[in-house]
Amino acid sequence: MSDIRIAAGIILIGIIAAYIVARVFKWLQHRADLTESRFDDILILSIGKPPLIAGILVFSFFLAMEYVPVPPEEYAWIIEGKFLNAVYIFLGAWVVTIFVENFIKLYGQWLSAKTESELDDKIIDILEIAARYIIWFIAILIVLSYLQINITPLIAAGGVFGLAVALAAQDLISNFFGGALILVDKPFVIGDRIKIDGYLGDVESVGPRSTRIKTLDYQLLTIPNSKIANSVVTNYAMPDVKLKVKIPVSVAYGSDIRQVKEILLEICRDAAAKTPYILTAPAPNVYLLEFGASSLDYMIVIWAKRFNMSWEIKDHINFEIERRFAEEGIEIPFPQMDVHMRT
Repeated sequence: MSDIRIAAGIILIGIIAAYIVARVFKWLQHRADLTESRFDDILILSIGKPPLIAGILVFSFFLAMEYVPVPPEEYAWIIEGKFLNAVYIFLGAWVVTIFVENFIKLYGQWLSAKTESELDDKIIDILEIAARYIIWFIAILIVLSYLQINITPLIAAGGVFGLAVALAAQDLISNFFGGALILVDKPFVIGDRIKIDGYLGDVESVGPRSTRIKTLDYQLLTIPNSKIANSVVTNYAMPDVKLKVKIPVSVAYGSDIRQVKEILLEICRDAAAKTPYILTAPAPNVYLLEFGASSLDYMIVIWAKRFNMSWEIKDHINFEIERRFAEEGIEIPFPQMDVHMRT
């Protein structure tokens, strides 16, 4: 009877110790919240109340079992030392899992807060789940090996299963890593205007599998991330949002080439001064490019304040060209061919 009282006392002491530890860690957690560093929060959460309390209770149970009459032979394995060690391996895996999950969550949220994309938040969730399963899988293998259970078939089955999953999800995996590359390399961000394989539009979202682009016709394109990672991407918003706009202008032969250039420059400078979507620096410029088959060909180079203002600029400049050319008597030619006939 005395042995049973000792066992009960050990269990009671274990419960009291677990309660004290819970109170101490609650105080430590409050102290950690007052510091700027988040590492101490993660550490206390990892080795804190659940794992440590469970460890104290399990240890007190195994210690108390030494003072209890030996149980039936078929249950004697319960109090063997190696099973206590196996339990502590699982508790260690529990601590590591909590630490890794909180580390990924805390610092992942800190990093993702600096970006507008939702992709990094989804990657953080996936990393948390993957870390949890990997840690527990390794812990199970260690325990089975410690208990001298053959784990070779399990490892082989896991390898075959992993290979099958990798082959079945090859496209999904490639798109996921393509999205991760986009997140790290940052060839564009949400709101940028880009061109990919002839498709022009504004980036709406970057997901784990695909990127969505809204075209200038307000159509939504869904492009796999793996395709983007292996394509040439033109970003009209980098290195800054201004855009060079080129406007070809042709006049008839016989026009005063210097007068035409001065008129075009006046139109551009006046537009830059009076409209909200044209830059004065870099200054607009006009070039006489070539003597065409039936016209003198100029090129206006003018800078838009943003990449999405090119149509407004072309509309304004072309209207002004037509008005000024009509006033000055400058002819805008059309394709023509002179035919000479011999009789």
